[in-house]
Amino acid sequence: MLGLVQGKVGEPLTFEGYADDYDKAIVAMEFSLDGGTTWTRHATEGAQAGRVLSWTFVYTPERPGRYRLRVRSVNEDGRHSPLADVVEFEVA
Repeated sequence: MLGLVQGKVGEPLTFEGYADDYDKAIVAMEFSLDGGTTWTRHATEGAQAGRVLSWTFVYTPERPGRYRLRVRSVNEDGRHSPLADVVEFEVA
């Protein structure tokens, strides 16, 4: 798990990272703010097998509180990362 990020209501927070799946292309990154109940998918155009994929996710919080962003990749076979990465952030 990464460290606690601080943010403010109405101001965008940018999260960045990378993913790879060795011999499979990453076709999408998925993001969840509800503990993994629902996921928002973002396609990764042009991703290639054997290459690291850099991703960026921007979220603008509407309410103060403490949040957990879960992030996982999806490879060309439709398989998800076995464990989602987690970023905790607090919004004032």
